[in-house]
Amino acid sequence: MDVVLRNALVIDTDPVTIRPGTDVLISDGRIAAVGAGLTAGTVIDCTDRIVLPGFVDTHRHLWQGLMRSFCADMTLREYLDKLLWPIQRVLTPEDLEIGNLAGGLECLASGVTTVLDYSFSPTFEHAEAAVRGLRASGVRAMHGYGQPVEASGMVAEDVTRAAALAGGVVEVALAPLGPSFSDMAVVEEVWRLASSLGLRVMVHIAGQEKPMTALRERGLLHSEITFVHGNGLPDGELELVAEAGAGVSIAPGLEALMGHGGPMVRRTRGLGVLTGLATDTVTAVAGDMFSVMRATLLSAHMSEGVHVTPADVLRMATIEGAAAAGMADRIGSLGVGKHADLVVLRANDINLVGTHDPVAAVVTAAHPGNVEKVFVGGAEVRQQDVAGAVRATAASLVSRL
Repeated sequence: MDVVLRNALVIDTDPVTIRPGTDVLISDGRIAAVGAGLTAGTVIDCTDRIVLPGFVDTHRHLWQGLMRSFCADMTLREYLDKLLWPIQRVLTPEDLEIGNLAGGLECLASGVTTVLDYSFSPTFEHAEAAVRGLRASGVRAMHGYGQPVEASGMVAEDVTRAAALAGGVVEVALAPLGPSFSDMAVVEEVWRLASSLGLRVMVHIAGQEKPMTALRERGLLHSEITFVHGNGLPDGELELVAEAGAGVSIAPGLEALMGHGGPMVRRTRGLGVLTGLATDTVTAVAGDMFSVMRATLLSAHMSEGVHVTPADVLRMATIEGAAAAGMADRIGSLGVGKHADLVVLRANDINLVGTHDPVAAVVTAAHPGNVEKVFVGGAEVRQQDVAGAVRATAASLVSRL
């Protein structure tokens, strides 16, 4: 059924434009037209509403919502030692399913319509469960089959089976430890496997070494990679990322809290690197893109480099994030033919009323409470009551540590 969102203040992102009194026509799950006087069988009045593309969270460990705020006063090393490594020894497929269901719903509640889920899949059963949780939530997702999947732990048959889980709003990528944390012979094996299956690679990058140089020397640095963090990388390494057309996902709030290194956003933008924004983990920071956008803008003013505007930040949260994830051809803007992944905000809420610059208001003043409707693939998504299941799973998980 065709749907028109009528008389909205429409913000598009490619390029950033503001169009008051505009309609958005959704047909067969895609954006069919953006303009005035559009008609359809179903009309949704969006007077005093802002309509914009759904946000793209380019790096998130969704299941970690089961351990919310556990690490809010921890360094990166403490997070690894006290939470990540211990909990991954006891995490079951059932835990992952509930965690991903809840994490996907949390994304949607704040207007994040697409998330790159860097998961934990020591077995194929874990991957199956994680994808079930994603599908049940309704969020568009790229499931990262991964950490840790190294050397003897990398089972090519299981990765092949995991790749076949893709379909509908869920895609699959490979999420290994990568060149900052494993031997290059293992990295090459993993990269070749991903390439043979047509899978994107999403990978953490850390330290002052030269992982991009090592990848390039082996013919492994290409556009189908999303690198995460990389605060300690020299400019020359980031330049190699830009040349390859790969993306970088930054999480300014988490990186500042856990001490990853200096802010990234001015560096990546100054060097021409496709840059997406990320929550990373709600064990330490808030799980909404509004918080991430504000942290990004603030971090830009704490460092030297190119000037970063609210419009730049909104693009990183939408179309540029989609590009950094290799998905810009299908999401991230209101281009005709793209999936109708949309967010409707109440512009007459007290924290948004009186806005002079709607783009700046979305970045600096809006919050999840302003989200009225969210569409994924043209279908309005609904929240589900999973609080009881999350509480029980979280309590059980803690008891097993």
